[in-house]
Amino acid sequence: MTSVERPRALLAGASRRWVRWLPWAVAFVLCVALLPTTVVVLTADYGLNGAVASALAVAQTAPLLLAVVRPLHAWYVVVAADVAGALALLTVDFDARLLWPFPPMELVGYVALCLALGLRERRRTLVLVWLATAGANVGLGFAAPHGAGARDLLLTILGGVTLLLSAALRERYEAQRRLAEQETISEAERGRRTLLEERARIARELHDVVAHHMSVITVQADTAEYRLAALPPDAREEFTSIAATARESLGEMRRLLGVLRSEETRGELAPQPGLPEIEQLVAATARTGAPVDFTPCATTVDAEVPEAVGLSAYRIVQEALANVVRHAPGAATRVALSVSRPADADADADEGAGAGAGADEGGGAGGARRLTVLVVNGPPPDPPSGPLEAGGTGHGLVGMRERVRLVGGTLDVGPLPDGGFRVAARLPLTEEDFT
Repeated sequence: MTSVERPRALLAGASRRWVRWLPWAVAFVLCVALLPTTVVVLTADYGLNGAVASALAVAQTAPLLLAVVRPLHAWYVVVAADVAGALALLTVDFDARLLWPFPPMELVGYVALCLALGLRERRRTLVLVWLATAGANVGLGFAAPHGAGARDLLLTILGGVTLLLSAALRERYEAQRRLAEQETISEAERGRRTLLEERARIARELHDVVAHHMSVITVQADTAEYRLAALPPDAREEFTSIAATARESLGEMRRLLGVLRSEETRGELAPQPGLPEIEQLVAATARTGAPVDFTPCATTVDAEVPEAVGLSAYRIVQEALANVVRHAPGAATRVALSVSRPADADADADEGAGAGAGADEGGGAGGARRLTVLVVNGPPPDPPSGPLEAGGTGHGLVGMRERVRLVGGTLDVGPLPDGGFRVAARLPLTEEDFT
């Protein structure tokens, strides 16, 4: 058994409560005002019987409350009551200066009803409503007691204008609502696409790193029998099995991750960058005229940093410096790398612009060590009138967060009180911490 959906009131989807109650308030005020007015005018001015006038007044005004929920049903009742009222006026003798077939009170109620129809019904329905109104108006004109005139078509003219304006208003609102929804969907899709592209890029880079290690394993296993003298036969077979398994795994990995390379992407022959290349990146940025201060890690620590962590650190610094060039050209910038225990790393990151240089490089006893990557820039000397790069996606931080999440680290980004910006990443240096 299917459930029947209850009709919604006009403006029921509005965010503000008073807007949702507005149609009910207008309908109630019209009923309270038009009901006694109609009775008085029909009896005093037109000379209609009081009982008939009262019945017509109720039939012509009460459906306005129904129009808030079901305007088309209300229209059926009101049109029938208006036509009945026009026919009832033919039985009495009234002054020629008075409007016929529809007195002023009926015009006001009908215009309000047309407004409700235009805000709810489709174009085809509105056209049929107007044609029915025009047909009834013209048909009654042939029975006009004092001759037909242009003013007798007021109901058709005012109703048509109201239907047109209210329908245009509704369609404009619907277009704006769909545009807002589409913009929301597009923004979400843009963010999702940026995230997927960054994940694909990370996967390609890690693929190159892992492929290098797998290739080394394969070469070492294949050459073991030539490098190691007097290998037992079982050991030689073991090395041969290791080499075959490594080659098979390498092939499977390349086939699975090969789809991540687009047709325009060429396989990179150079090793992926790491901590040693950050200094070159900073120097290249400094050559553009940006004052950049670099505090590197101790040279003995570079070899202890896993390649995935070094690659993530390089990309984070690369994106942070690119943002400085784009959004704060000429701003004094500091790039600092340090290795410390978690407590030391947190203290360093909280120091803002002065963080990074004073970290405990030795690591000490106890506690897993972490690499702290800190990029802090001050406000630009001359605020730019607009972004230097108009085609940016606006999702540069997405890649940073994804890289940090990949290696199990944390990322802290945000503006500084002086107008600068800070990027602080903490990356674990032990394989056990990668989650």
